[in-house]
Amino acid sequence: MASQSNIGSSKTVDVVVIGAGLSGLRAALGVQAAGLSYAVVEAIDRVGGKTLTVPSKKSGPGVNDVGAAWINDTTQSEIYKLVQKYGLQVETQEIPGHDIFQSPEGCVLFKHGELPVSEEDKAALAQVLAHFNDLVSDVNLEDPGSGPNAKELDSVSLQEYCIQTFQSELIAGLFDTIIQSLIGVEAKDVSLLAFLISLKAGTGFEAVTSDGKNGGQQLRVRQGNQTISQNMAKELKPGSIHLSSPVTEIKQDPATGACTVHTSNNTTFHAKKVILSVATPLYKKITFDPPLPEYKQLLVKENKLGYYSKIIFVFDRPFWRAAGLTGAIQSQTGPFTFTMDNSFPDDEQWSIACFTVGRRGREWSQLSQEERRQTAWEQLRSALENTDLPSGEKIKVPEPINVLEYEWTKQDFFLGGPEPGSPPGVISRVGKDAVRKPFGSVHFVGTETALHWKGYMEGAVRSGDRGAKEVVEALTK
Repeated sequence: MASQSNIGSSKTVDVVVIGAGLSGLRAALGVQAAGLSYAVVEAIDRVGGKTLTVPSKKSGPGVNDVGAAWINDTTQSEIYKLVQKYGLQVETQEIPGHDIFQSPEGCVLFKHGELPVSEEDKAALAQVLAHFNDLVSDVNLEDPGSGPNAKELDSVSLQEYCIQTFQSELIAGLFDTIIQSLIGVEAKDVSLLAFLISLKAGTGFEAVTSDGKNGGQQLRVRQGNQTISQNMAKELKPGSIHLSSPVTEIKQDPATGACTVHTSNNTTFHAKKVILSVATPLYKKITFDPPLPEYKQLLVKENKLGYYSKIIFVFDRPFWRAAGLTGAIQSQTGPFTFTMDNSFPDDEQWSIACFTVGRRGREWSQLSQEERRQTAWEQLRSALENTDLPSGEKIKVPEPINVLEYEWTKQDFFLGGPEPGSPPGVISRVGKDAVRKPFGSVHFVGTETALHWKGYMEGAVRSGDRGAKEVVEALTK
């Protein structure tokens, strides 16, 4: 399936694909289907990119995804087809019961799918969401800088817009939590237009925030999402994937467009086309000769990857479910912002994933591993034990049987969350299609380039299809 590159070797192919995540592997499959030769070059020692599946327990069945976790079976059709193709099973995320809202004042229960606010605040929020849906409807995903008031929408941060428009710290705080929960970047660092693009690509605000039908958090894959990439890799020609081979330079011949790709282990690849599946802020790790055009360099310089991690506590039984709780906690205090039940009953794998994102996550990240685990555990236990159940009883929380943790921000070839956020002014300055537009013989894929479910696994797969189509059409004309 995969090989470590022969140090100092040279290889000539039609297409070099850089990155062996979902988008890179999907692009390679498209290139292979067209009968072209290719090499997939990956910086780290595994396939899967931001999907990473690990055993839940020291022994026995059950896994957890410490990276990308959810899909749906309707609007995320391409990733769901892969789940079906590879015979994987899915678990519904939505669990009947009550969520917990944890604030400095204490913990309260609220029904799953509702918000822990007054009827007056609910009515105000409904108007805010209607306002955002109107803004989303005007966004042109193909050319976001061209929509009505696009420049104006791109000139303010999401935070500034919420404060100016709604005169409400509650609304500003809610949307700050939402954008941090999605990509780990604060609302002050993302333009309103960038946020609207993400909502439109995810088929709307309701879908992006939902774990119900058509929602971004509807289903989890029992065998883990990395198995999708592992299965894709098995379909590729043996020896075509070169692991542990960070790319250091992409050189293009101005006369012919031919590309030479150098890696840090002195392997050289010669190709007619390159498909690059790397987040824009990471382009700076590669020397481009000739240099990237100014609009691409602006994306590299300005786009920001946020802090996004999970710490997962694994238990020997689902005590929270027995108490009528969903395992979902929204928190205003402590390192994690929210939690989700990550269990698979068929494997007797019972776990709660705590998401540490944005500024609170960054502060938590500075602690030692022992301190990180201790503070997250104390927060989780406190939320569960200090909440009055509908029965009036209290939960006694058992010790976990395992703890899983993975900090994407500390991984050299990821450096952060699911996709970068664009600060005010970037989208309107870079022009149409900037993130997708090829540069000579180099084509760009990855979930942030997607028009549909950008930032999600679905977006990654679809971007790989687009990249393959571009190079196949160019090479088979």
